[in-house]
Amino acid sequence: MQISIEGLAARHPAAAAGSTPALKPLTLAIQAGEQIAVIGPSGAGKTTLLHALACALKPAAGRLQLDGIDPWSLSVARLQKLRGRLFLAPQTPPLPPRQRVITSVLAARLPQQSLLASLRSLFYPTHIAEAEAALARFDLAGKLWDRVDRLSGGERQRVGLARALVSSARLWLVDEPLSSLDPSRVELAIDALTQSARDCGATLITTLHQVDVATRFPRVIGLRDGELQFDLPSHEVSRERLGALYAQHEHELLGAPPPGEDEPGGKQPAAMYCR
Repeated sequence: MQISIEGLAARHPAAAAGSTPALKPLTLAIQAGEQIAVIGPSGAGKTTLLHALACALKPAAGRLQLDGIDPWSLSVARLQKLRGRLFLAPQTPPLPPRQRVITSVLAARLPQQSLLASLRSLFYPTHIAEAEAALARFDLAGKLWDRVDRLSGGERQRVGLARALVSSARLWLVDEPLSSLDPSRVELAIDALTQSARDCGATLITTLHQVDVATRFPRVIGLRDGELQFDLPSHEVSRERLGALYAQHEHELLGAPPPGEDEPGGKQPAAMYCR
């Protein structure tokens, strides 16, 4: 999916109306199939950017176009159809605790299904092999029939990522996909995510606190205080640029902060999911 942003500003999902936008006017062009890491210290506006791209936040200013379409000029029905081509993976996946893993994964297919088919799948799941294959990419095939509340935090996060693989989305927006993973799982998860996006031709944009992982992406965007600091090929992201980006937040270069500290005031993002 191709993205065009012109002077886009947006408020954090938990912010009061009329407050200063967490994301200041931003202009970007993203080509279909690109893979981009968005980095920056807490309060940079990274999560707000993802919610704006997911059409979960209406811009406070500027314009967003997805494949040449302004989402906010569409009717409600057409906007919902467009959202069916987007996949937003929050840092904490919205997985009902008593639900089976297979049901949680296949929920990503709901925009493609009729109401009857969706209701039937709650009791008699279809596309079982597809769900198992997606979980296998994240080393979770054996958890297919487990309940979500029996999974560790890292396993739940990987289940949330596996949902992208069974969706029909053309734009994957992934917020801090590694925050709950132990170091031994980080490379597996990021490789599965990036390779799967390449396989299906999806555009992938992910926020990351792990700078070493971010520089494995072809393109890196640096945000600070809601403003664009740089937009560069990863090999041009120097120590000096990172030092300036994380000035007074140097500890964050060593790892992710506690959940919920990505936006001003340490507020938890509102539950706004497009799938």
